[in-house]
Amino acid sequence: MFDKFRNKFPLDDSKWNEYTSYFQRLEVPAKTSLLEEGEISKKLFIIEKGCIRVWFNNNGKDLTTQFFFENQSVASIESFMKKLPSPVVIETIESSVLWCIQKKDLDKILEEIKEVPELRDRFINMLFERTFDYIKHFVSFIKDSPTQRYLSLIKERPQVLQRVQQHYIASYLGVSTVHLSRIKSQLLHKK
Repeated sequence: MFDKFRNKFPLDDSKWNEYTSYFQRLEVPAKTSLLEEGEISKKLFIIEKGCIRVWFNNNGKDLTTQFFFENQSVASIESFMKKLPSPVVIETIESSVLWCIQKKDLDKILEEIKEVPELRDRFINMLFERTFDYIKHFVSFIKDSPTQRYLSLIKERPQVLQRVQQHYIASYLGVSTVHLSRIKSQLLHKK
């Protein structure tokens, strides 16, 4: 898993081996909760294989905020970094192979690499990438119609449409599955 990332990090072999040894490989079935809403996040996950969704409960209705796939990292960043109760649930959609690292181990790595600008910047960029995706999705709820959000999803993240069940996609778009079916039908008739 980590071999494909090796050339992106300017570390000597002993440090690389030490840091990768902190990760534990997990194989988990679909529908596994990796973090519950209200828990303090103590793990960050990197996806080798599979799909994960992040969602929260809004008056008995689950609302999906993000999907993650291979080679992406996922955690409740707010909870993980600030030791606050997680506002979200992190759950596998597919059977997944994950690599997890405990917060205390990642904190140790971050403390050591903070003096290496390239490594520090890569980590910060990884965190901001997720934040930018989340903000873009949030803004789309204010300015775009559900149809526009669906068209953006087709254009920007076709992998979601290929691998994620319709009820999760509807939840992500903020519509019912019936409304999603109507959107898809109207788009087919326009062709």
